Amino acid sequence: MEIINVIAEMQELFDQIFLDNVILTPTLSAKDVPEWDSLIHINILVSVEEHFHIRFRMGEVEATKNIQEFAELVSRRMQEGL
Repeated sequence: MEIINVIAEMQELFDQIFLDNVILTPTLSAKDVPEWDSLIHINILVSVEEHFHIRFRMGEVEATKNIQEFAELVSRRMQEGL
């Protein structure tokens, strides 16, 4: 799946998780969103894993710096599942 499509699908998840409207851009990071705390972060990870039918490895999500890198990680996990 192309990164732009992964981000578009992630946008739908973020719309369900956040109270305020968060527009996903490739450079957006958690520090850019005041509401994005540790509990929201866990909710995002669980939602993304369930939606895309993937599992993240320990520490790999924390290594991503922004939505672009996170979407690339999701795409790699999806490819590995094939």
